[in-house]
Amino acid sequence: MAAMRAAPPPSGASLALLCFFLLCSSEPLLAGDIPTTLQGPFTPVTVPLDKSFRGNAVDLPDTDRRVQRTVSDFEPEQISVSLSSSYDSVWISWITGEYQIGDDITPLDPNSVGSVVYYVGSGSGRSHQATGHSLIYNQLYPFEGLENYTSGIIHHVRLKGLKPSTLYSYQCGDPSIAMSEVYYFTTMPVTGPSSYPSRVAVVGDLGLTYNTTSTVGHMLSNHPDLVLLIGDVCYANLYLTNGTGADCYSCSFPHTPIRETYQPRWDYWGRYMQPLVSKVPIMVVEGDHEIEEQAENQTFVAYSSRFAFPSKESGSSSTFYYSFNAGGIHFLMLGAYISYNKSSDQYRWLEKDLAKVNREVTPWLVATWHSPWYSTYTTHYRDAECMRVAMEDLLYSYGVDVVFNGHVHAYERSNRVYNYTLDPCGPVHITVGDGGNREKMAITHADEPGNCPDPSTTPDAYMGGFCAFNFTSGPAKGNFCWDRQPEYSAYRESSFGHGIFEVKNETHALWTWHRNQDLYKYAGDVIYIVRQPDKCPIKGKRNF
Repeated sequence: MAAMRAAPPPSGASLALLCFFLLCSSEPLLAGDIPTTLQGPFTPVTVPLDKSFRGNAVDLPDTDRRVQRTVSDFEPEQISVSLSSSYDSVWISWITGEYQIGDDITPLDPNSVGSVVYYVGSGSGRSHQATGHSLIYNQLYPFEGLENYTSGIIHHVRLKGLKPSTLYSYQCGDPSIAMSEVYYFTTMPVTGPSSYPSRVAVVGDLGLTYNTTSTVGHMLSNHPDLVLLIGDVCYANLYLTNGTGADCYSCSFPHTPIRETYQPRWDYWGRYMQPLVSKVPIMVVEGDHEIEEQAENQTFVAYSSRFAFPSKESGSSSTFYYSFNAGGIHFLMLGAYISYNKSSDQYRWLEKDLAKVNREVTPWLVATWHSPWYSTYTTHYRDAECMRVAMEDLLYSYGVDVVFNGHVHAYERSNRVYNYTLDPCGPVHITVGDGGNREKMAITHADEPGNCPDPSTTPDAYMGGFCAFNFTSGPAKGNFCWDRQPEYSAYRESSFGHGIFEVKNETHALWTWHRNQDLYKYAGDVIYIVRQPDKCPIKGKRNF
């Protein structure tokens, strides 16, 4: 298929008109100036770096009122909502009590405070009560001079029997000690081919910088029904345990005996995010900055403790991978930092999960994980190749429509692609690792002169393995990198931002990417992703 030339981004009056249709129209706009994937593949576009905007990604200090503790004793804080596997259930999470950090710490007793949620559905007038479980976690270091950490009490309560598309009010806490203020959330639409969440915000590598605050502000202004955070949450591991931080840990602290973290950054992040995630469900998958090694070779402890995951509900035995439905969308949240080969638990779970998906009920199949397979930036170039080799055939055979990734701190959208080849039935891969973190923006591309990395440097340091060999076919045959922007890369730009995914019906979904430097109503990239189930039949085995 011949590549089509991409239209330049709209501007001026046409952009204002586009924004009106994107935000004000209740009907899906399926024609006009917005391109669709049916017009692809598109000629690759690289937007030149706006050097005036890049600046420094500076972390919010602990003196910022938005990250400070505003409750006392065992009053709830860091309140959040996350989804279960379907619309009729959600998780409410919060923290009570103060963390401790230092040489002499005494963990709180999680059984000393109850985990209770009172909730009422709009119009019902009937109050319900749910109870859950609580835990604490420790971040411990077996080295003299490093400070240990123990968390406040983390509570997770699952609410069941909820109605679809319904506003619920809730309070959380221990009624014998303290309950929270009243908060609200809205459940997902009923699972089916004609009902979808209005807007799903997608962001990766968020961090807790002043750029983060811009990203979150823009997300709030776009009124999402759901937030997907594609790994790399608060970047606590850019700090020593004494609270000293740096943009590059290995550059500033090359001789530490272990990769340290400053765990209070997690608490700061939870406080800052509460105004958003106490009312809009957030679904998180792990990134490399959640590894956080500690004593006894433990990893990912903060990540696995602080968030609630529908793992059990979706048949998973791990917080690293799970699935859930949101209306007519089935989301796969996959783990890039746990075994993914064909004999692994994750792969076997994925086979079973995919076999259960009924595309007549959930037409859209969306997969997410942290490390992208189709990024053309020098940073992290092809470092997830072993995961691609292991899993791409399976995902392709079941007709995954869209893939969202983070990890690379820039934006990139692919043409439909499979095995590095343009394929009208392959998924669209979108990298949104530009949430605003402290490590700054990725700006160089592997296809530019002198930027192609040595293949031996590309494997992921944590997962290991080597699968990224020279290309054996196509324009880059015999080489490790292309000598121009690859044909599978449709659009790339180095800028902080977030994306909005709006499924309009069984075949059309509107994707818009919003740059932080623009007014929130303006889109830096916009396209309709169009499914063609008649031309791209599902090849995988299905067990409805």
